[in-house]
Amino acid sequence: MTENEQIIRELVKRARIAQAQVENYTQEQIDNVCRSVAWQTYCNANIKVCAETAVEETGMGNVADKIIKHKVKVLGSLLESLKGKTVGLVEENALLGIRKYAKPVGVIGALTPVTNPTATPASNAISILKGRNALILAPHPAAKRSAKVVCDFMRAGLRAVGAPEDLVQFVAEPSLELSQELMRQVDLVLATGGPGVVKAAYSSGKPAYGVGAGNAVAIVAEDADIQDAAQKIYFSKAFDHATSCSSENSIVVHDRVYDALLDGLRAQGAYVCSVQERDALENVLWVPNKKGVITINGAIVAASAPKIASMAGIEVPDATRSLVVECADVHADSRWRGEKLSPILTVWRYRDFDEALDIVKTLTDYAGAGHSSGIHTFNAGYIEKLALSQKSSRIMVRQPMAPANGGNFYNGMPSTVSLGCGTWAGNSTTENIHWKHFINVTWVSEPFEPIRPQDGEVWEAFWEKFGK
Repeated sequence: MTENEQIIRELVKRARIAQAQVENYTQEQIDNVCRSVAWQTYCNANIKVCAETAVEETGMGNVADKIIKHKVKVLGSLLESLKGKTVGLVEENALLGIRKYAKPVGVIGALTPVTNPTATPASNAISILKGRNALILAPHPAAKRSAKVVCDFMRAGLRAVGAPEDLVQFVAEPSLELSQELMRQVDLVLATGGPGVVKAAYSSGKPAYGVGAGNAVAIVAEDADIQDAAQKIYFSKAFDHATSCSSENSIVVHDRVYDALLDGLRAQGAYVCSVQERDALENVLWVPNKKGVITINGAIVAASAPKIASMAGIEVPDATRSLVVECADVHADSRWRGEKLSPILTVWRYRDFDEALDIVKTLTDYAGAGHSSGIHTFNAGYIEKLALSQKSSRIMVRQPMAPANGGNFYNGMPSTVSLGCGTWAGNSTTENIHWKHFINVTWVSEPFEPIRPQDGEVWEAFWEKFGK
């Protein structure tokens, strides 16, 4: 047995012992476990430590926004979990003679991204524990200290209600090899991170929930409330230096309101780059890697707008939280079509709605298939046309996409930090991944008198033409 196999085997052994101790918990008991663990990553003193550690260790995002993120996502995940039944009889249909009983999955391995090293595991843990499961966290190697901090808080929450601490564990010295070994030994994998992580999860030989790459795009129609749209887009783009995969990367704006929208973004505090500044910025955003392949510059990921501007030799006010780049040709300006992983927003102009739909499709086909689209309009026809034509798993109407996609107190989306993107992104679901994805369900079926329709009732006109 290799050293990596032994390390993971010990973690899994401890997780299975802990999970067996809660397998027969009542709904009230497991809900109290969720409440206690959630409180430890929600109370102000602990959130402050999580946020400061994450920023200090990774250099990504900012403390104030990470505190807000913890408040919203942890509370949202807890409220979502408390809605659900995950113990015993959870659903019954007397007419069909069907009863459903919830069972735990077992031990779940969760891979988390460097961009959100404390809010992601804190939120996912609530959903996983809700199903009476154990969690082993595999953090990004650049965020291992953050993982320890948040896991220590969650283990304290378990202790407080007499639950076994080993329901939550983490890989102390994470590596690609250990993450791969973890995925081989657990019962289910939850992979929140880049395409490489998700592909590895689906190739692990174990059931997995993966998420698709972000590249959120929002349309601003001619009837939009421009002030409202500008405020929401700016907030979403600037929040935590755009660490969220749901942060708008592009907006597609109607010609009639284009200038007003740019003015609205400037009023919020965005800096609109000139053509020359755009070119300078491009040279900073995409650089050759060690193999000579042009890729996103790691130094700009989730960095502040002034820092990125300075790298490009652009002078901006210190209070600037977002940089705006105008692009003309969605087919020619190729690099600007993708996810920029930073508070940089690309703006495209359109003249009729079909053109807007074509631009959105081009952008999301380039990167971010299946993830999300948004629209600022009051035109129900526009909303339906986008919903029918666009291969996105979620469409946000008149909302800031970064806080809205994963559920918030002003919409009905299930609260989560893990967004499935369907087969468009090679994922197994289009849903917001939450507690219901972390239970097994036993169906009990009892017989009733047969109900079989006549063939003619089913095939109707086809029966008249072919059945006789």
